[in-house]
Amino acid sequence: MISLFSTFQKGLQKTATAISRGIASVFTDVKRWDDSTFKRLEDALLEADFGPAAASAIVKDIRDRYQRGLISGSSDILSIAAEDLVAMFGDRQRPLNLSPNGLTTILMVGVNGSGKTTTAGKLAHLFARDGKKVTLAACDTFRAAAAEQLNLWAERTGAQLVSSKQGADPAAVAFDAVQSALARKSDVLIIDTAGRQHNQKGLMDELAKMRRIIAKLQPDGPQETLLTIDASIGQNAVAQAREFAALSGASALVLTKLDGTGKGGAAVQIQTEFKLPVLFVGLGEQPDDLQPFDPVHYADAVFDLKKS
Repeated sequence: MISLFSTFQKGLQKTATAISRGIASVFTDVKRWDDSTFKRLEDALLEADFGPAAASAIVKDIRDRYQRGLISGSSDILSIAAEDLVAMFGDRQRPLNLSPNGLTTILMVGVNGSGKTTTAGKLAHLFARDGKKVTLAACDTFRAAAAEQLNLWAERTGAQLVSSKQGADPAAVAFDAVQSALARKSDVLIIDTAGRQHNQKGLMDELAKMRRIIAKLQPDGPQETLLTIDASIGQNAVAQAREFAALSGASALVLTKLDGTGKGGAAVQIQTEFKLPVLFVGLGEQPDDLQPFDPVHYADAVFDLKKS
């Protein structure tokens, strides 16, 4: 069985390679590190989308340790950077918020193309693998392919699917899904919604209506509103999250497609800016490549620190 760290290592290999090469190019044959050396190190981190705040904090720590004679080479830099990265995530990380009353409802939100439907299916796989009874709700009623895709995931995972005809009221489908999941005594209800932009007021109002419907039937729900962000688009992901987090009631993040980019540092920038925990990350195309986020595995994989 492949270890969890190996999944992170494989998924973040492009980022690790880019960072390792960048740092090696900065410190190879440099006898004395000066301001320009540290500026190049910061640029290497920015290139991987760590963001100004995280990159500056890491470089500041490395510079301080170097001046105190605590660093002897680039391998030390990678270890220190990983330590700093874990510390940045530490205060905000938490596990999935589970319902104390049986049914945990997860509302998937995000812009078009962020990977919500695929992530909903992979979450169903993750929960089913752990022996939980899952209901999937196809509340993207604008796109027929979304319901078809969820149906395939339902068949694959043994989940129940609640859907309706194309063009149906998404809030009505959400209502049916909560009732059905409660009656079936499901452990988890995952509600897929249509992609939307933050400036589409009608669609954002529709999302708010769905949240009210869920809360009426399940007063403590949804337990999580997961904002799904495509990490491969780098800086644009931050702009998306900034607007969407404020309007959608997002409680946590799912970062998809971290494997498809050399800019996997986006996880740091997004979490640092929005103070929202990253609960899951997509590290490949296979169902098991969606994993609960682990800051230590993430940091070690990003900075290519091998584990036995």
